[in-house]
Amino acid sequence: MQCERCNAELPPNAIECPECGAPAPQNIEGFEHTIEIQHILKTIMEKHGSILINDPSQFVATLNDYLNGYDKERRLLVNAMRAGVLRNMVKEEKTNREYALMSAKSYMINELFVSENAAEFVLACFTYTLGWPYSSSMTKTEESDKPAEPVEEEKPVRDPKLKVDSKIYQPLDAARHRLARNIVIPEGFTKIDSFCFDSFKFLRTIKLPSTMMGIGDYAFSECKNLRGIEFPPAFKLIEQGAFSQCSKLAVVKIPKGVLEIADNTFSFCTSLEVIEIPSTVSSIGVEAFSGCEKLRKLFLPDSVKFIDKNAFSYCPELTIRCYENSYVHKYCLTWGIDHETVAVGVGLKQKPI
Repeated sequence: MQCERCNAELPPNAIECPECGAPAPQNIEGFEHTIEIQHILKTIMEKHGSILINDPSQFVATLNDYLNGYDKERRLLVNAMRAGVLRNMVKEEKTNREYALMSAKSYMINELFVSENAAEFVLACFTYTLGWPYSSSMTKTEESDKPAEPVEEEKPVRDPKLKVDSKIYQPLDAARHRLARNIVIPEGFTKIDSFCFDSFKFLRTIKLPSTMMGIGDYAFSECKNLRGIEFPPAFKLIEQGAFSQCSKLAVVKIPKGVLEIADNTFSFCTSLEVIEIPSTVSSIGVEAFSGCEKLRKLFLPDSVKFIDKNAFSYCPELTIRCYENSYVHKYCLTWGIDHETVAVGVGLKQKPI
């Protein structure tokens, strides 16, 4: 496959052109026509200009003309346009592109009731249209369509002998970065020690290595300027109070493999608006989200079987979404928490149009 902008050859599974940085097209699982639709959207934008972003009705009319043969995809994109997803992405990207993408995905799942892969399809299309490289967790590779062939066993990226406590990044390691705004932790470390970055007032971003598996007690507590953090795939443990009082932390995506949200983990993260909790989480501890004033919508999977009664205290805007008759549903009824339910088996499927 070649880059549309400079015609350079694109490496397999690339998210952007290595020559000019243009986004690479990609198919999303369940949406085998994603690449064709990305090209169509790009053509629409080039022909009609960015004015379409601020005029949803005109964009919808244009989509109906150009995507006549793609009914399922057209309905998804039309709904997203009418709901302002693209316009909000452009607006929020000026502050933080990662936040804009996570916010858009969370909104589509929690408010528009679309499935996760449908939300990924919309994001893949909109980001390509805007010229943003985007790494989707649901990209369908060409190799996935081919029958499996016997190959030599490859060495694993991460040493399977590594454990959470194999190599701990300690407060002494962190001390030299006390005045830094952006910190990169070297490969090989598997856990951040308790209180390691506690009260690092200047810290804004931190990049974790692929080997990182855990964060200790109060490791980032009172990091007043920490905006966000990305967890590697191997990650599995967040201990008590790890991000308490991170007042500018706005977006968190907890990876699959984490089993619990411990006591005070996100307490008084007053800017926290978007958080994704995976289906591996089974318990939410004491005051885990207490004082998260901006947290409005939160989907809790039916894997959750314990929630402390004060886990969501002082969250005045919160509505919890959950499966009907699940433990979470009964918890909300018992403690008078605003909630919305979906029937078991329906999940987060797209609303009928």
